[in-house]
Formats: sequence, structure tokens, C-alpha cells
Amino acid sequence: MAREFGDVMLGSIELFCMAAEAQSFTAAAQLAGLTPAAVSRSVARLEERLQVRLFVRSTRKIRLTDGGRTYFDQCRQALNRLSEAERELTGTQAEPAGKLRISVPTTLGHCRVLPALVGFRARYPKVQVEVQLSNRNVDFTADGFDLAVRARAQADSGLVARKLMDAELVVVATPGYLQSAGVPRSLGDLAAHECIQFVLPSTGQTVPWVFRQNGQDTEVGTSGSLTCSDDLLGVVTLARHGAGLLQTYRFIVEDDLRQGTLVEVLQGLGGRSRPFSILYPATRHMPLRVRAFIDHLIANV
Repeated sequence: MAREFGDVMLGSIELFCMAAEAQSFTAAAQLAGLTPAAVSRSVARLEERLQVRLFVRSTRKIRLTDGGRTYFDQCRQALNRLSEAERELTGTQAEPAGKLRISVPTTLGHCRVLPALVGFRARYPKVQVEVQLSNRNVDFTADGFDLAVRARAQADSGLVARKLMDAELVVVATPGYLQSAGVPRSLGDLAAHECIQFVLPSTGQTVPWVFRQNGQDTEVGTSGSLTCSDDLLGVVTLARHGAGLLQTYRFIVEDDLRQGTLVEVLQGLGGRSRPFSILYPATRHMPLRVRAFIDHLIANV
């Protein structure tokens, strides 16, 4: 309990985290082998140094203030990293363990990453995985993520981007829609069709459709009266119900194509794909659980 951490005793931070997790000075004291008064004094010294009230105290329990919650999240991450570094250096962590927090896109999450998690957990039962399904960029430090998977790597010099896969794009519609609206044969035909639009959360702009024509990559601005944002599975649901044409990833609709509930069109103009990448903070020390998950994801997605 006497290790120095800047001007603050690291032990005070450890006691603060214990108290926050237990919501009780008494419970934290029992874990640390101290008296409740000693824990309370330690937290009070920390509050005095920070000039921030960390807990709201009542006769029965304590709870974190907003400032206390922010401080706790950062302290817990820092203490976890210190523990991991010690375990790896001393060889006491023979297998991945601890909490893994990841953010993945809704589409790839549902179709590939979540199914792959079952095998990962079976192989590494000591790792607890928390998944956020989101298409928005994340703040790794503020949000406490270990890694994220994105189709468009966010611009951040502090991040490492490791390619996960190339996802092929296809244009699809239901047989019923094509029977009533006709089958497009060229890019020019798209103007006469209802093209379901997806809005990128990061830009607020609709995503252009991309094709390969005469060996050249071509972007086409399409139009339609139905637009979805945030969750790409929304536009897929619309397409499955006959709302119009949709350009999406093949891995999302491969079962529909196999069953004939959706039909691929403009195959001669296909061949385009978008890369998905694994993003994680650039650091010399990567926790074993993060390294294991990245290897598992690349092997199984």
C-alpha cells in the first residue's frame, strides 16, 4: 500500500476503487484488512487533493458522483493494466483473463463477430467479453474500449489498423419488386428505381453505391424515398420486404440469395468490396486477452 503514484499514494486509489465497487467503506475495509475509518480517511485525502467530491455518502451506503464515476473508470483501467503487466512479466498469467471491451458494427457483429465469440469464450473461459454494437467512431480512452472493428478506419494517429477482411458488395432486391419495377441492366437504369439509402453516422451523408465498369471503379449517386441511419440492418430489412434495390455486403444477404428470397442484379458491374479493419490503441504493452481475441477474429471471421 506504500507505492508512490505521482504525488498520490497508489494505495489510496486502490482503496477508492474497492469502495466504489463494493458501495461501502466497511466492505472495502474488510477486503483490505483495514478499519472503515481508515478507508474513509484515505478517500477523504484523495478528494482533498483532487478538489472533487467522489462519493455521495449516506448512513447505509455510498455511491459515486458523476466526477467520481469518471475518475473510477480511469483508475480501474490503469490498475488493470498494471496488474496485467505484472502478471505477464512474472509469468503468472498462463492464459488470457479479465474483461475485454469491444465495439463492432451492427452488420458484421450479428453476422460474423458474435458467432465467433462463442468459440472464443469456449477456448478462453476466463475472459469476460462486453460488446457494443455500433457504427459510430469510438473514443478508446474515454469509452474504455480495448478494440473496435470498422469498415472505415477513423483518422487517429494513436490507433493501429489491422485488416480483418474484404467484404464484397452486391445489389439485391426481392423477386416481387423486380417483377413490378423491372430488372436493371445498366447503371443508368438505377435512376428509374427505388434505391434504399443508408446514411453514414460519421458524415450524415448517404453512402454512394460503387461498381466496377470497364476495369474502372465508379461511384453512383442513387436516390430513393426510404432512408435509414445508424443501423445498416434497417435497410436490409426494407429490401427483404420488397421496398426497392439495395447495395449491401454479400455476407449479410448470402442466406437470402441462397434461398431465393433476394435476387442479385447488375452482377457484371460487381467486384467491388470494402475492407473491415481491427482498430486498437498503439501501445508497447497489449494485454494477452486482446492479442488472443484479434488472432481468433482473424482466423474465424
